[in-house]
Amino acid sequence: VQLVESGGGSVQAGGSLRLSCTHSGYISSRHCMGWFRQAPGKGLEFLSTITTSGGATYYADSVKGRFTIPRDNAKNTVYLQMSSLKPEDTAVYYCAADRTAGIQSDTYGYWGQGTQVTVS
Repeated sequence: VQLVESGGGSVQAGGSLRLSCTHSGYISSRHCMGWFRQAPGKGLEFLSTITTSGGATYYADSVKGRFTIPRDNAKNTVYLQMSSLKPEDTAVYYCAADRTAGIQSDTYGYWGQGTQVTVS
């Protein structure tokens, strides 16, 4: 297992939640990381990506200003800090990794198992 997400759960609208994605094995600080989500009955949606050093980040318009993607390479962990959550943020959240960053899901060859976030 190389990517493990944690931190999902239930939260009220307007609240905050921090997801963690810990990488191991082949996945390292030399990989770019991304976060995606899939709501019930919908396709995979890009949320954010960060480069290896954390020097560059990019956000989807749907989460810009509400979500951030800090990275702690010393802890082999990338986070998705979510605030001002809305019911439409309810989804399974996935982290992904690969040598390059991108907004398309097929950019990433390595995926975590997902963690559920429910906003009511």
